[in-house]
Amino acid sequence: MPNSSAQVTSASQSSNKFKASQRIDVVQIATPSAKIHVREQKGVFQRLRQNSNTLLIVLFFSLPFINYQGRQAILFDVTEQQFFFFNITLWPQDFTVLAWFFMAAAFALFFVTVYWGRVWCGFLCPQTAWTFMYMWVEAKVEGNHHHRTALDNAPWSLSKLRKRVTKHLAWMLFALLTGCGFIGYFMPARELYIDIFTLSSGFWTGAWVWFFAICTYVNAGWMREMMCLHCCPYSRFQAVMFDANTKTVSYDTVRGESRGPRKRAEKTELGDCVDCNLCVDVCPTGIDIRNGLQYECINCGACVDACNQTMAKFGYAPNLISFTSENQLKGQPKPSKLSLKALGYASALLIMIGLIIIDLSQLSHIQLNVIRDRQTLYREVGDDIVENSYQLKIRNKTQQAAAYRIAINSSEAIAFTLVTDAVVMIKAGEQLDYPVTVRGHLSQLTSDSSQHILQFSVTQIDSVANPIPFEPINQVMQNSRFFWP
Repeated sequence: MPNSSAQVTSASQSSNKFKASQRIDVVQIATPSAKIHVREQKGVFQRLRQNSNTLLIVLFFSLPFINYQGRQAILFDVTEQQFFFFNITLWPQDFTVLAWFFMAAAFALFFVTVYWGRVWCGFLCPQTAWTFMYMWVEAKVEGNHHHRTALDNAPWSLSKLRKRVTKHLAWMLFALLTGCGFIGYFMPARELYIDIFTLSSGFWTGAWVWFFAICTYVNAGWMREMMCLHCCPYSRFQAVMFDANTKTVSYDTVRGESRGPRKRAEKTELGDCVDCNLCVDVCPTGIDIRNGLQYECINCGACVDACNQTMAKFGYAPNLISFTSENQLKGQPKPSKLSLKALGYASALLIMIGLIIIDLSQLSHIQLNVIRDRQTLYREVGDDIVENSYQLKIRNKTQQAAAYRIAINSSEAIAFTLVTDAVVMIKAGEQLDYPVTVRGHLSQLTSDSSQHILQFSVTQIDSVANPIPFEPINQVMQNSRFFWP
């Protein structure tokens, strides 16, 4: 029995050791709780980020001011339910084109993520662009990151109050301009800016502008990295698109460790990392890239520029921190250009682009709806003539006034005639409710059927005086019924 007890104890210990060997150690990396004051950094990637962010901001504010044929070129007209994009006009029934466009943009982002990780977040995301713009304003008013930290810890004084008021007023002004810039895509931008800054806008217009202004002020001024850490869904599912060949901002552990401070030109057994902590100081989300790949990293490359600057001072090779892949760090050969994951995203992107092209090519510039007179099926005029009445709803979906010719066709050997004027003029973007009367002769009726199929067609023509079909022909057709006694 003692031997049996010892065996049980030994087996239990072995089982515990086995379970312990199967356990994966999890290291909790604390997120800084204090406000992050990002150190200013210059370099190749920071110039690229600044240029791309500047281009994004300039395009955001300038696009609503571009005119095309006397109209704002890009305008989501909510009141008229139209979307103008240069010479293209989309109505609610055409919004599948926008759905395909946004899906194509999503797959394009996924495709880029397979190769370059969160490069969108670091160089083109509006949250990043506006956050860095607000930090630039903060640095101009309060000084560098050391001065800003000292100002936070300093007691309130007239100088501190002046700097804080100046900073927040500048932030509010940028936020208000951003609100106007965003709403400028939904209503005429030139009138909007004048109305907002002269306090003469309508209630709802002003409410929406200030709503987006407050959102901008809170997001870029106060939340900043919290949006990337806790609110942005992209940071949560990005890892699904990564593989061992995805280029992300990575630290070369083999080369850098063991890290430690040293003097320049000092011989040491330590790795190349001098533990200067600059990579943490310049990070807008406050992480230490040396801890490995983290979802908080937005791939802005600030730590790459900072580390390369330090490596140059100590005479070490650059790119201790660099845009590289896991396989490249292991020294494995370069993979093929298209992985299965990238091929899948590329295929989906091409399908979406194809659907956009098909939808745009089939986009009709005329909308027709034929409604029969429901009160009177037919009218007999004399002994031989029968008339039916219809209401045609014709919408001109173009941005210019146009002339249209109405015609009727039938597969029967009956000469149906249109009593009403067959040529109409419709203004840009307007709908014409046009009553028409169609006449048929009983003497031409060859069957006992009480109804026949009629086809109404509306064709754009050059002008009322010159009823030649417009090139390329814009035409729409719809069937209805003609009733006999």
